[in-house]
Amino acid sequence: MGKYDQPTRRPAVVTGASSGIGAATALVLAAAGHPVALGARRTEKCEEVAAQVRESGGEASVHPLDLTDADSVADFAAAVTADLGDIEVVVSNAGAVAPGTTHEVDTERFARELDLTVLGAHRLVRAFVPGMVGRRRGDLVFVSSDVAVRPRPFMSAYAAGKWGLEGMAQAMQMELEGTGVRASIVRPGPTWSGMGTDWDDDEAAFVLNQWVRFGLARHGHFMKPTAVAEAIATVVAAPRGVHLNLIEVSPEAPLEDR
Repeated sequence: MGKYDQPTRRPAVVTGASSGIGAATALVLAAAGHPVALGARRTEKCEEVAAQVRESGGEASVHPLDLTDADSVADFAAAVTADLGDIEVVVSNAGAVAPGTTHEVDTERFARELDLTVLGAHRLVRAFVPGMVGRRRGDLVFVSSDVAVRPRPFMSAYAAGKWGLEGMAQAMQMELEGTGVRASIVRPGPTWSGMGTDWDDDEAAFVLNQWVRFGLARHGHFMKPTAVAEAIATVVAAPRGVHLNLIEVSPEAPLEDR
């Protein structure tokens, strides 16, 4: 292959693929021709997404993945590589958020969120990026959140995790320069997804009202996960020689009455 050529077959890993942005990303990448490997703890949900991929003529692999467990990550990487071949694209998307006042949240719970968001992403990096560097090509996409630059109250572990994730990703962008491996950040604003659906209704309403109180919700619109998935696909599809370092995706405001 030439200096900037891409292989025609580009298998992609998507974590947190059981619902929301992850599931949508797997479907969008599969529609663009990528064989997709779906990873999450809820494999039965991933199998439902994989079935949609296969019904549309695509190729999908599903294996259990717990990003807080190094052995699980290593087993997943080995399994999906055996199924699909060398992984060309990794979408690091898994995350969790629970409401709570920072000084009242158990440190153990705070640590679990950070472990998943930051250390889990690093475990994924360790599993796949050395091979990409060796082949001198690959795309790594970190799904962040606008809380990384505009933190919201009563979800500080999530904000801290996304701040840390972006710090790691930006350091990697410099470290990987010239290797042929592109590390990118996609930073969504409010999005309808599985996260937060297990919150108590009163807690959820309180947190959303605090967004308004502190000027963090200019309007009430949320995006569909597919909007973020399409941004991720755009990053991955950028021609060689081009690096889309950061894309922010925000819900459009409703049309004003005139």
